[in-house]
Amino acid sequence: MKDRVRVIDATKYFDKVLALRNVNITVRTGEVVLVIGPSGSGKSTLLRCVNRLENLNKGKIWIDEDEVTKPKADIRKIREEVGMVFQSFNLFPHLTAIQNITLAPHIVKKIPEKQAVEKARALLNRVGLIEKADSYPGQLSGGQQQRVAIARALAMDPRVMLFDEPTSALDPEMIKEVLDVMLDLAREGMTMLVVSHEMGFAKAAANKVIFMDNGEVIESADPETLFNNPHEERTKKFLAHIL
Repeated sequence: MKDRVRVIDATKYFDKVLALRNVNITVRTGEVVLVIGPSGSGKSTLLRCVNRLENLNKGKIWIDEDEVTKPKADIRKIREEVGMVFQSFNLFPHLTAIQNITLAPHIVKKIPEKQAVEKARALLNRVGLIEKADSYPGQLSGGQQQRVAIARALAMDPRVMLFDEPTSALDPEMIKEVLDVMLDLAREGMTMLVVSHEMGFAKAAANKVIFMDNGEVIESADPETLFNNPHEERTKKFLAHIL
């Protein structure tokens, strides 16, 4: 497997607040990498930098052979190829589920409307929501809205999917339906960088777990090692609160 995402010495400030300090992460093609850590540790900032929603002060980020952090990088192309699913679903409330999914492929990628609709219906079927194609976000549960958001990201045929705490805004009974979709993506070989504290998902799907604190990578290992035999005291203290 080749490296799909490389984060090299990533450093990010918000005014004088240090959000990321010399972060180095590699995600290989087909890998699922889970990022955990306390609030304010830099996890979400890291994802937003990969997708160029934020710019680094120092360091580089590569997707395959493309450096996404170079000044003249095509940001629109980056966002086409890096799908992102947020904590809040960010669906357009005035558009139906299928319209939310077809919008970007039709407008940005110039895919003919009929072809975009066919693909959107296939994606809705894939996430178990084909019967909700003509429903508006306000008519859907939180879990259903998040599954539509995942389908919308997949409609652009991304090389990597970023998930920023995709279940944290959901009621407990809705979490499983979203995690099941993510597990299916992992089994199909989608490269995924996931910020989440869903330990069941980590154990079932993650190839690697990264613990961050104060903008730094403290520890990185396979799930079994990191959860059962962490080396760093800071990791041990954090896991004692969530396991």
